[in-house]
Amino acid sequence: MTAALGSRSSIDLSVRDFIPGNSPVLILTGKGNKTRRVPIMKNTAALVETYISENRLDLAHKASYPLFTNKQHNRLTKEGVAYVINKYAVMAHEISGKVPEKVKCHMLRHSKAVHLLQAGVNLIYIRDFLGHSDIKTTEIYARADTELKRKALENAYPELVDSNLPDWSENSDLMAWLSEL
Repeated sequence: MTAALGSRSSIDLSVRDFIPGNSPVLILTGKGNKTRRVPIMKNTAALVETYISENRLDLAHKASYPLFTNKQHNRLTKEGVAYVINKYAVMAHEISGKVPEKVKCHMLRHSKAVHLLQAGVNLIYIRDFLGHSDIKTTEIYARADTELKRKALENAYPELVDSNLPDWSENSDLMAWLSEL
């Protein structure tokens, strides 16, 4: 989950920052006190709605309450989020070695950005989702994805790839010449 970090080193999400409905969003406050509306998937919104209901946060006077809290009922800190993520990363790593044993919050943010890019989402939307003020910051994700570059090249030059090419390994003259190199 991407949340804004305030100067208090806490996750500054309040109950009122979650807007349910047909187009659910979170209102995040980022660096420089800039706010943005970030769309969230409907299944995530349903989980948040259930969480709010189960924790009785759906009362009007609780709108300014923290959305997520620690065991002491204080706002979750960035260290608390890191602890939770790492706890479940270790458990997931035990099930599958494909999950790194240590996972940091920024790794999830980076992965989401790259997955959006690979899905063909416009870089401008990814910039807005991440809260970057300059597109150049977001372009770092595009530069890092070599698979996306390969696909872009293949799409740009589709006529160069002919699937009806003969099997070169069956050409005995070519194989003999290659073996003499």
